[in-house]
Amino acid sequence: MDIDAFFVCQYLEDIQDDEMDEQLVPGTVMAIMTLGAIEAHRLRTERQQPSRLYLCCPQLPRNPRGTTSWQILYGSHNDRAFITTMGFDVATFDIILAAGFDDVWNTTPIPREDARGTGKTRPGARSLDTSGALGQLLHYLNSTMREISLQQIFALIPSTISRYITFGLGLLLQVLRRMPQARIKWPQENDERDDFAEYNALIVARHPLLDGAFTSDDMEIENATFNGWLSEHYISSVVSFAPKGNVIAAKINAPGSWHDSCIAQPIYEKLQTRTPDGFYLVADTVFPRGAKQIEGKIRAPIKTGQRMQGTTEEIEERLAFDRQLLSYRQTAEWGMRGLQGSFGRL
Repeated sequence: MDIDAFFVCQYLEDIQDDEMDEQLVPGTVMAIMTLGAIEAHRLRTERQQPSRLYLCCPQLPRNPRGTTSWQILYGSHNDRAFITTMGFDVATFDIILAAGFDDVWNTTPIPREDARGTGKTRPGARSLDTSGALGQLLHYLNSTMREISLQQIFALIPSTISRYITFGLGLLLQVLRRMPQARIKWPQENDERDDFAEYNALIVARHPLLDGAFTSDDMEIENATFNGWLSEHYISSVVSFAPKGNVIAAKINAPGSWHDSCIAQPIYEKLQTRTPDGFYLVADTVFPRGAKQIEGKIRAPIKTGQRMQGTTEEIEERLAFDRQLLSYRQTAEWGMRGLQGSFGRL
């Protein structure tokens, strides 16, 4: 029996014994039922274990656009602080804003289930302005922090944090796709420019035996989908770095059940149809070399335990070439660290 029903029954028994005035009974019963319901709710609340922990408005600064941790950091316009927390310096942050994020944030309605998305936006009524919205997204991408930390930094409640992240990531992707600086593109060779020769010159300056190398490749695997060979869940990605540090090719989020050669098909196609003769990609020993059509366009260090045949001079030349391959191959590891170190959410 609920506690409020128990109180009512007890009271009814009491008033029958005392033969109270019948005119007082209805109002008194209603009052006791209300009291019982309140008490029952209090006890049920006390018995419940919290299913999630979060901060509410009383524990946060009252105005997200006022004196918050984010506003102090943004007001400093310090490159070191921006890079540490968001992965970009002040100039790059401002470039993203000016490239269209400022406009789309102010003009795109935030989707809500309880409101139509066809009305006019009210940027002034949003908890964060454009710089705050971009700052929140970059804080989220830059680290693996829990949303409770974002609440403290930006003075927002959980529902607002989640809504702004989901909404803002789509806008950020839309803006980055329009920015030439953010575009992933294969090197070009034409009358106006020769990226292959430029990249190779940078490599040969440090590794003189690697004449023809223009990029370095890395295979990165994360938990996600099932791979029958390894009996685990994986997601596979292939990323190619130019010697300047920019990404020139990428195949990301491939199912773990795919063979490496299938994942690398876009790279093979570019090597076959868009790469001049004499240039090659430097890869890891586990990277598949592809079909006959691209033979010689992927070079990798010698595998451990592999035997070499030839004269002593030929073997020494091959070992010297191999050492430089291995040394330059390390730049891909630096590139992956550059991505993962700056954007922990990846």
